[in-house]
Amino acid sequence: MPETIHIDPLFTLRVRTDTPAETRALGQRLGRLLPAGQVIALRGDLGAGKTMLTQGIAAGLGVTARVTSPTFTLVNQYQTPDQRELIHIDSYRLGEGNATAELEAATLGLEDILAEEKAIVVIEWAERVAPLLPLDRLEIALAYDDQAPTTRTIVLAALGPISAETLLALSTNHQ
Repeated sequence: MPETIHIDPLFTLRVRTDTPAETRALGQRLGRLLPAGQVIALRGDLGAGKTMLTQGIAAGLGVTARVTSPTFTLVNQYQTPDQRELIHIDSYRLGEGNATAELEAATLGLEDILAEEKAIVVIEWAERVAPLLPLDRLEIALAYDDQAPTTRTIVLAALGPISAETLLALSTNHQ
């Protein structure tokens, strides 16, 4: 099993959303700021809002197609108006354990997908393929509150200079 490298984030932002619409709106604000080549690693339990956030990111990028979770297809691709591409990956169903998931992701061509210069890649259940991810990425953890079912705590962590620039811009962008 490959060794996991721990990276301390350069910049972290904690956000609370009280409704799915607010989670989507956060994704939309983030989507407007994302540069080509950005990788976003999403973590969170089932129902935490990973797909909702991704739908917002897609809207912020100008994607007009219906964005759905690629749970069974594994990868969905969407064109943006400026000829970039949003690649949405769900690694939940890859392999029985993380090591097998990594092997299946490699077979799926994850390394080639991550190398796409014009793409923005969003990966749900990214912890299952963490050793394959680039060092500069934006990690987003979503957690729901047992006492308030629609409330989410979202922690965004920039693990590199490009991601830090994006996250800093998000922290100052209140539109």
